[in-house]
Parts: sequence; structure tokens; C-alpha cells
Amino acid sequence: MLGALTRVARRPLVAMALAGLVSTAASAQTTLTFGGSDAVGSLLDRANARFAELVNERAAGALKVNFIQGEQLGNDIQVIEQMMQGSVHLYGDVLGWYANWVKDFAILNWGFTFDDNDHVQRFLDGDVYNGLVEKLRASQGIRILAAAPTQPRVLFAKRAVNSPADLADMKMRVPEIKTYLLLWQTLGTKPSRVAWAEVFLGLKTGTIEAAEGPVSAAYAQKFHQAAQFVMRTDHLVSTYHITMNDKTFSGLTPDQQKLLTDTAREVVLWARAQAEGETEGLVQKMASEGATIVKVDPKPFADKALAGVEKMEADGEWSAGLWNQIRALK
Repeated sequence: MLGALTRVARRPLVAMALAGLVSTAASAQTTLTFGGSDAVGSLLDRANARFAELVNERAAGALKVNFIQGEQLGNDIQVIEQMMQGSVHLYGDVLGWYANWVKDFAILNWGFTFDDNDHVQRFLDGDVYNGLVEKLRASQGIRILAAAPTQPRVLFAKRAVNSPADLADMKMRVPEIKTYLLLWQTLGTKPSRVAWAEVFLGLKTGTIEAAEGPVSAAYAQKFHQAAQFVMRTDHLVSTYHITMNDKTFSGLTPDQQKLLTDTAREVVLWARAQAEGETEGLVQKMASEGATIVKVDPKPFADKALAGVEKMEADGEWSAGLWNQIRALK
């Protein structure tokens, strides 16, 4: 079935690196393993590192967050599954991955649904989103500590794309999220599953012809050096969140819970500010490094994506009426 997840055997490193929640009577220190799957140096990687640093500074030795960078623990799906099992305690990345377990998160992965960061924030501040957060906690045992919008996702390709017609049959990398696959099929591409860390090589060798991603993360992976055309489709507003195994969270003291929650809220807002401040500068850096920046009219793309909304709701990809409810947020 389209979008079905392939379960990959755990890497030996996971078994060696993770012994679960560590607490010693001598030091009274609780160690939390924090997993991420973003390129080292990317915005979300820096935000995750900042969270770990701040908690370690503020916990006065009672807590220690051990942040494991890159894909050392596996890809996003693998790290989330490890968090559900409790071998990883914290995870920081985009919210859209949770559509694999709570379907209405899929709306975050459908193009041209949100206008900008403020529009996403209104959704994150609302009852519908809070209901999804509680459903994820109750059904999967993971608690979202904080979330915020970050920056637009753009399209990288080996040839210029000026209209949806230019996407016809283009081999394109998309994440392992069903709505992403369906969106880019609706827009005319042939979606392909390629690990994030392998996208540059896939573009360079021609295994894929296009990919998309948040500006900072894609720049860190040097997509623009393998696919020189960068289209400002701004089709999605990306997000950043920090989440935690709920059983582990519940086993901490109230003061420790507050420290983690308050620091997570602080860091996601820091990530938003960083994202908003660096987006245009990074696009210009791509241009100075040889990329061709293509400013497209988003309306034809949005119109084609809109044609798929009714089908998405009819197929149960998200709750009926959710898209219109979000579009009406003011």
C-alpha cells in the first residue's frame, strides 16, 4: 500500500549506545537519550543541541540530556519507534511524521494549506491541534512538549520548474509520509523513497531528479550543488517540535517536568526566530554558490493541489472538513 512503512532492523549502534533511562543512586542523575535525524549543523540539529545544552546547564546535575546527532540511531521513523519503546527518551524534528500514527497530522504535509508561520501558529494554538497532541500521547505514549513553525520548504530540481506541467513524470524524493507521496503524485511527479542523508548522492547520480525540503536543512545537505534549480514554491511551512516518551516524562519530578517543558518551549521559539532570520540569506548563498533561483507563481501549483483535497478527505487521509477549517483560521 502506498505509504506503508518498511520496518528496518535496528542498527547495532542502537543496542550498544542505548541502555534506556539511566539513573544512579550515587550521583542521583537521570540521563535522557535525545535522538535526531537531521544533518549536523542544520537548523533543527542546532536547536536540538541547544535544548540539550540548556537543560544540562539548568538541571544542576539532576538531569543529563545526551544528544545523538545525525542519523546515528536511524532515520526519523526508526528514532520515533525507539522513543515509543523507551530506548530513546526525546526526539526533535518536524511534526508531520506523526501522520503515520494520528492521521490528522497529515494536514501539515499537504501543500498550500498554510499561508505563513503565523497561520501555522494559530493552528498550533488551537483546540484541534491540542486534541491531536493528546491522541498521540494516549495512543502511542509520546508527549509533545512544544512546537512552532520554522520556514518554507522549497523545490530542488535538475531542470527548471515553472509550472505544474514541468513536474510531469519527474523522479522526485519525498519523505515516508503518505500525504507527501499523494501530494507530489497529484502535482505530477513520480515519488521515490530515498533516505534524507542519501538525497545529495541521488540527485548527483540522477537516481532522482528532484527533492524538496526546508531551506536550512536542504542547504546543510548541499542539495543546490547537485540540483542547480531552486524553485521558491514555498509549498509547505515546516515545523519543529520536541517530544518525549510519556512514561519517562511521568517518572520525573514536577520540577524536572517543568524544566524540560519550559526549555522546549523556549527552544522551539528560538528555532522559529532563527529560521525567519536566515531563510532569505541562505537562498542568496545558494545563488552565490551557483544555483539558479526560480521564482514561480504558486497559484497553478496550489490549484492543482486543491484538486486533490476532496480525494484526500474521501479516502480518510484526514478528517472531513479539516482543510477548510484550517484555511478559515484568522
